Amino acid sequence: MRTLVLTLALLLPLPATAQQDSRLQPLQTADASRGWEAVGRLNMQGVGFCTATLIAPDRVLTAAHCLFDRRTGARLEDAQLEFLAGWRTGRAEAIRGVRRAVIWPEFDFAAGAAIGNVPSDIAVLELDRPVRTTAIHPFDVGNHPVAAGTSVAVVSYARERAESPSIQQSCQVLDQRTDGVSVFTCDIDFGSSGAPVFAEEAGELRIVSLISARVEGRDTPMSLGMQLDRRVRELESSLDAGRAAQGPQGARESARFVRP
Repeated sequence: MRTLVLTLALLLPLPATAQQDSRLQPLQTADASRGWEAVGRLNMQGVGFCTATLIAPDRVLTAAHCLFDRRTGARLEDAQLEFLAGWRTGRAEAIRGVRRAVIWPEFDFAAGAAIGNVPSDIAVLELDRPVRTTAIHPFDVGNHPVAAGTSVAVVSYARERAESPSIQQSCQVLDQRTDGVSVFTCDIDFGSSGAPVFAEEAGELRIVSLISARVEGRDTPMSLGMQLDRRVRELESSLDAGRAAQGPQGARESARFVRP
């Protein structure tokens, strides 16, 4: 899946921190990728791929726009989706199909990379079988948005590095907008959609955002994600109960489910 591109001249200063963003580092060996096996490639048959992450043995978190055919706008079928946990140089720690998925109710694929669509670009996928192996430890989702100036990390697949993930150990939160959009200085490319953004919380790395779009027209890399808040938990509850998720104001919305 081509990561959505947002051409936008954001009038934001660069982060005034002494810490410099690190470069992307490939995770091509078993030692280098140890601990990141829960991050995997989400293949969409005939469409492309995104990045996705295990948050439970049978649950995967990714960007909502990864569940659509960008050429037709049609919702992808379950059979077109496959999650490859820890995919690296032709091997995966686990390969699973998708049983069903739920998307945040307000997401509108037709709106593309409109900045107002970014906060809703969240999907939780239920796998056809749980991933239970000692080599893979799902990541927790953070409880709070991280402040501007915080150092975060991103693990992603992308164009020209589709066969193994890469990590940027340190990039910055440039802004936490009041509309729920998180702005990062992280270096991402096509295929990085849905990549997890990690920050330390309670002594462990947790997912605090997902890559939704990249911004063009800047000399410095800039990418957009969302403030996850309680939304991931609500989407998981929707899968558990088989009902619609609630919108951000508590209003009931019709969540889009894949056929079970």
